[in-house]
Amino acid sequence: MVRDFATESLSHDPVHGYIPFVSRSGLPPGEISEQEVIDHPWVQRMRQIHQLQTAWWVFPSAEHTRFQHILGVMHLASMAIEHWYDSLREACSNVPSRPYVETLVRMAALLHDVGHGPFGHFFDDHYLHQFDLTHEDLGAAIITRDLADLLVRVRRNPRGKLQPLEQLEPAHVAFLIRRPKGRTEPGEHPDWLIKLRSLFCGIYTVDNMDFVLRDAYMSGYNVKAFDLSRLLHYTFFTPAGLTIHARGLPALINFIEVRANLFRTIYFHRTVRALDVALEDLFPETMQHLFPGNPLNHLELYQHLTESSLIVDVQRWTRSQDDALRTLGNRWRDVLTRNLHWKMAAEKTVYFHAGQSESASIFSEPELVVKRLRSRLPPAIRDLEMKIDVARHYHRPSTRGPTGGQNYVFDPAVGEARELDDFELFREQPMSFSMCRIYTLDHHHDREIQQALNKILGEVGDARTNM
Repeated sequence: MVRDFATESLSHDPVHGYIPFVSRSGLPPGEISEQEVIDHPWVQRMRQIHQLQTAWWVFPSAEHTRFQHILGVMHLASMAIEHWYDSLREACSNVPSRPYVETLVRMAALLHDVGHGPFGHFFDDHYLHQFDLTHEDLGAAIITRDLADLLVRVRRNPRGKLQPLEQLEPAHVAFLIRRPKGRTEPGEHPDWLIKLRSLFCGIYTVDNMDFVLRDAYMSGYNVKAFDLSRLLHYTFFTPAGLTIHARGLPALINFIEVRANLFRTIYFHRTVRALDVALEDLFPETMQHLFPGNPLNHLELYQHLTESSLIVDVQRWTRSQDDALRTLGNRWRDVLTRNLHWKMAAEKTVYFHAGQSESASIFSEPELVVKRLRSRLPPAIRDLEMKIDVARHYHRPSTRGPTGGQNYVFDPAVGEARELDDFELFREQPMSFSMCRIYTLDHHHDREIQQALNKILGEVGDARTNM
């Protein structure tokens, strides 16, 4: 296809270089450009939510937002379709045209984070959970309610135009961005759409491939974190699903290891988690003042709830005439100036391999860890004020269960695809790890607390540990 430069614009990105998108100029009447979706208030709102929810307070250069990330994910969606579309057509029947599929996944990529609240996943865990919601549920509602009229009129991407009778279905966009809560029933959705979900849910996706590259680059961890080209080259669709050839497996293992290292060194950094612990103390009371309830019932208000708005509001509370609000504002000021009351006294990392379940370990009950820890401290400090933080990362997500069935490996020795979880080289990777940290108000008893933590984990013998 001859590129239509009259309708194409470029966004320059430090990770991917030039990111093309369809601009407003030169389109037929009634057609909506990708730029108009990008410029919609729901998408522009992503400029006011940091990609690294609290880590940007610790890593000064990691100031990037969800907005840069979603543009990068949109770009990777196109790269994935360029490599994988032909195999999708071979693996499934009735696959729409390549421009349709590419446009669909580009819009899903652009909008996959549209439901995020302040501090990203922290907001899911500490506010949305009470309504049995995730940011994906909110994103699906935003897509089908507020953005549907735009999406049905998007008819092209920089590489091609939809066929005359094709039209994007907002429900398909919403489907792609939500993790399955159970195995999809046969016939509920077309097979090609179910397989495309693996671009957004699985071991390696356009979402996590972008954030690993972007977060590694922006934090200064690594300027080229993993071999994206090799992963794309050796991946294709089979009737089983998204499949990687055995030759590409070393690149995938490297990706998994780099992602795990980002969790260990950046997302789970001791000060980042101390900030999260401080926010946990503040968030319930704060949200009572800032938001009226379930965001699904207040989408218009939710559109204006961002990190920027929250930080401005809580800073104003320091001058409030209300004593309780002023006290809450002063506590927020301590967090915003990194005057943190909680100090890390001890930590331990535990790795879980196949056949070892974190849910059956002491880590499933953090309060039990604290109880046992106190019993092993010297009597004089057993009542010491402390908090436990258990940070979990699924290093190698299982392909079984509700969110499984997304990734397969092609084994040339037998000439067929099988579950990636069963492949010998892949089984060498840990399933997950947990970082247990104890925080206190000072560092006066770090030695005793670390010794007690080592004892209880050694006694339990949950799994292989690493200091």
